Amino acid sequence: MLILNYRAELSGDELYAAHRRWGARYSGAAREPHRNDRDPERRLRVGYVSPDLRRHSVAYFLEPLLRAHDRRLVEVFCYAQVERPDAVTARLQALSDHWRSSVGVNDTALARTIAADGIDILVDLAGHTAKSRLPVFAAKPAPLQVSWLGYPNTTGLAAMDYRVVDAVTDPEGAADAGASETLIRLPDGFLCYGPPAEAPDPAPPPRASAGFVTFGSFNNPAKLSGPTLDAWAALLGRVPGSRLLLKGDAGTGALFHARLAERGVAPERVTLLGQLADTAAHLGLYRDIDIALDPFPYNGTATTCEALWMGVPVVTLAGDRHAGRVGASLLTRLRLPELIARDAEDYVAIAAGLAADGARLDDLRATLRARMRASPLCDAAAFAHTMETAYREMWRRWCAAQPALS
Repeated sequence: MLILNYRAELSGDELYAAHRRWGARYSGAAREPHRNDRDPERRLRVGYVSPDLRRHSVAYFLEPLLRAHDRRLVEVFCYAQVERPDAVTARLQALSDHWRSSVGVNDTALARTIAADGIDILVDLAGHTAKSRLPVFAAKPAPLQVSWLGYPNTTGLAAMDYRVVDAVTDPEGAADAGASETLIRLPDGFLCYGPPAEAPDPAPPPRASAGFVTFGSFNNPAKLSGPTLDAWAALLGRVPGSRLLLKGDAGTGALFHARLAERGVAPERVTLLGQLADTAAHLGLYRDIDIALDPFPYNGTATTCEALWMGVPVVTLAGDRHAGRVGASLLTRLRLPELIARDAEDYVAIAAGLAADGARLDDLRATLRARMRASPLCDAAAFAHTMETAYREMWRRWCAAQPALS
């Protein structure tokens, strides 16, 4: 299912239909009655289920929430499908009230564990990504089930009650019609970013010393769609002498050189860097980029936040689905609407205009980190309060709809 989100030619209706077909396979899953205490104001037991409680982009956004959760209101359980724990895993485990490894535990047994833990709200952080435990949710081991953060579309599961988004990623109307869940729109964005402690300070834009502007994208190469490459080729044609910096491996490098060459881009204008395991070294590569380019229809999330934290402005295109509107959501939180394009032509024009404005690039390089730090995007306390308020409202609704326990 994940790969469908990369395909620009698929409409929102087609994506929704595909997810609903998948969900229909689990519509007959056996479910046990929930006997949770119906007190609408008591402390809630919230469980987070994920294979990515490790060095992974999901952890950048989950850790601030776990750290800021008000333990008077929420008791945190983590169900970790983590086969190779690392230092990030250890940090997340320390921030949890209860930690359960789900490695080697089958779906039925895990659902029973969750039910035995008395979870009130179970939150899936993976959706249709590798090693997720979505079939567990089909059994409805918790009264309320929520999709958040790790997957940019509906799950298609009838047993998933809510999906947490915002008004930019999922505008009212069409987005609601394309979700099997009820959409909960948070007022200040659907996520909170926790910058890596090891991030180096931003360096001056490279254009002054290099003598040319460097555009770049460190996104997963799978996101570099045909329409994205068309726009990038047009941009390089619009900005004389400019370069493009990408990350990947030798195979993807050869492929993207060839695909860009088909669009008239000379190979010497495209540089491919290898992947780096060290976070500080990876973030340090942003010193070689003047302007970051967000792919479409599947935008970056952690990658966009990293670029912005390193002082690199990001140009994005607001598309027709959640995956293609995350960049717009992030830039809206930073009050940078001028970097959000309406279409591909506008995307090229915005990036080319920014490339010609050296003073603006200098200012953004010097101020973006402080702007992020002061924005809702990095306000973990406010975000945790917003999430807890959303959980509480879900819980109150559920309690009000339940008959008294016999």
